[in-house]
Amino acid sequence: MTRYLPARYYLWFGVAAVALTGFSGWLGWSWPWAYLPAGLSLLTAAALFAMAFHPPIEVHDGYLSIGKRHIPWMDIRRLDRTGWISPLVLRLTLYDDTRFLLVYPGDLDSCNSLLRHLRRFASDALIDGIPYRQYWGELLAPGSERKQVPTTRYRILRPEDEAEVERLYQRLKTVGNLDQKNSSDEK
Repeated sequence: MTRYLPARYYLWFGVAAVALTGFSGWLGWSWPWAYLPAGLSLLTAAALFAMAFHPPIEVHDGYLSIGKRHIPWMDIRRLDRTGWISPLVLRLTLYDDTRFLLVYPGDLDSCNSLLRHLRRFASDALIDGIPYRQYWGELLAPGSERKQVPTTRYRILRPEDEAEVERLYQRLKTVGNLDQKNSSDEK
């Protein structure tokens, strides 16, 4: 099992956005146009806190777990990437054609690792519109069209040694033994 937690910097950026909201609100007492950036930074803080407290994503051998939701790998029919890499935003299409938007607010390395795990385990899915086996380069031609790759023979002996071995083999086949002596001497 691999567990992916949200990156901690979303929490710190959210705190900074709240501080900026407070500062802009304080400026709004004397200059009313400062309420506009205060409202925008408050929305930004809310989005950052939502990402900071996002439930962890767990990758198991049999399923994907997002918070309390478990999605078996065989239920994922399509895995499409959006333009977002960090935070990682993916569109998952499940077996019953329900679409699910997966958002993972992690750092770049964690996002790439999660994306690689998702692509590897979703073996029944189309990955960005490409079948799983073709995406990973495992596409095999049907039965009769498969070509047998000839095995490479490595040279162990020099050509003159091979000739000597072949001469001894032919002599063994014709005579029955390789000794020059009479077989009666050995008895």
